[in-house]
Amino acid sequence: MIQIGQSALSLDDLSAIIFNKQQVAIDPAALDKVNANFDFLKQFSSNKLIYGINTGFGPMAQYKVSEENLLQLQYNLIRSHSSGSGNMMDALLVKALMIARLNSFMQAHSGVHSDVIELLRQLINNDIAPCIFEHGGVGASGDLVQLAHLGLVLIGEGEVIYKGELHPTMDIFNKFGIKPLSIHIREGLAIINGTSAMTGIGMVNIIRARKLLSWSVMLSAMINEVVQAFDDHYSYELNIVKHHKGQNKIAEMMRGVLKDSKMIRDRSEHLYNPDNLDQEVFEDKVQEYYSLRCVTQVLGPIMDTINYAQEVVVNEINSVNDNPVIDHVNENIFHGGNFHGDYVSLEMDKLKIAITKLSMLSERQLNYMLNSKLNGKFPPFVNLGVLGFNFGVQGMQFTAVSTVAENQTLSFPMYVHSIPNNNDNQDIVSMGTNAALIAKKVIDNSFEVLAIQMVTILQAIDYLGCQEKLSSASHKVYETFRAIFPKFVEDAPRYKQTKAVKDHLENADLVIPF
Repeated sequence: MIQIGQSALSLDDLSAIIFNKQQVAIDPAALDKVNANFDFLKQFSSNKLIYGINTGFGPMAQYKVSEENLLQLQYNLIRSHSSGSGNMMDALLVKALMIARLNSFMQAHSGVHSDVIELLRQLINNDIAPCIFEHGGVGASGDLVQLAHLGLVLIGEGEVIYKGELHPTMDIFNKFGIKPLSIHIREGLAIINGTSAMTGIGMVNIIRARKLLSWSVMLSAMINEVVQAFDDHYSYELNIVKHHKGQNKIAEMMRGVLKDSKMIRDRSEHLYNPDNLDQEVFEDKVQEYYSLRCVTQVLGPIMDTINYAQEVVVNEINSVNDNPVIDHVNENIFHGGNFHGDYVSLEMDKLKIAITKLSMLSERQLNYMLNSKLNGKFPPFVNLGVLGFNFGVQGMQFTAVSTVAENQTLSFPMYVHSIPNNNDNQDIVSMGTNAALIAKKVIDNSFEVLAIQMVTILQAIDYLGCQEKLSSASHKVYETFRAIFPKFVEDAPRYKQTKAVKDHLENADLVIPF
């Protein structure tokens, strides 16, 4: 089990819980701090005016709430803000959201009762996902609407997704013997007033973006291989004089893939040899097109962007991100804006821009392979049938191009799209959950583009009959995906096979670890 509260939660921890269904446990020492924090709030809040405990919320905080209505106030907050719309979030993303909220509570600064901790643990370990909608939060007083739908389920209302089907919450709670939450002091506000929706989605985005980048390096290496490119553009010597970590790591990854290839050419052997200088016009280009030659320079900043986004979002998932902050150690309560999601919002915008560029590189590499006038090595559209009668990968190219175009449009940043609301109390907001969900869409799209690129490379390898000349890494990829998508000559609908390729790209381990 992965202990929550024992130490900082890592990207690998979240990946193990989400994708490998690792169970979570609550660290007893951390839970003691949660209990101490709750006990302090209960004692401290007596005979004091404290936001969200005996006041209204947001612009209505000027109104005092009577003693007999304090607990009902928390229920009212959850129910009134359960106003989401649009598509339901994937159960996997909801699970990430719950992990993020649980981990924030385990920092022991939210004043919640341990009942909330136990209930979240049960939902996570039993793969019970509250029904949460994509539209609603503006990401500044927390992901209020998305987290309100979480709160609605915690108090036994609303609906949950279990084994892919929608059920009334209490039907599933009764099945597992789960007791709904009874509000103690401020659990309503604590549940909804945080960045856990954007943070959970953001963590999943980063895991998937890392996988996309790994495949992009692999496919970029393979296309250089099948067109017999020169080896110096990914050499250590060329890249080390550019002082960027990402670029040099990408070059290292490409060298690892191609180290035993029998197709990559040595420039010294082919172009620096005096015997080759008697030609007036060289048959092959002296330098490859940018989409082949500038892979390290294009994918390098994408790697650096992913790595920095990971640092920021991991910091956020291990932070206290609600308001007010209950400090039982210093015996005080601090009001502020830790629920504001600008850190995550900005990184999700940067991430989607970077992944859009990755999909653009894939599309340009694809176009190079499909255009016989550019590559001079393959028939048009890598058509293994009769030219003019068969069509090869022609139809798939349309899909790739239109999908990349959508990515480009989606790359407009949400971070600068603040709209004041809440009677202008929330006068500058992050739109962090929107940013994270749009980044997810860009990532989804990019897997589709890379699947088409993979199919095209497989066809090119079969056209050349060069399987035994491939590097060992490339040959392994070829064999794996040929089992999923066999060689084709005749025209037929192949969208189901292409989806199977996409699914494997998404679900396989990192093809090149980094």
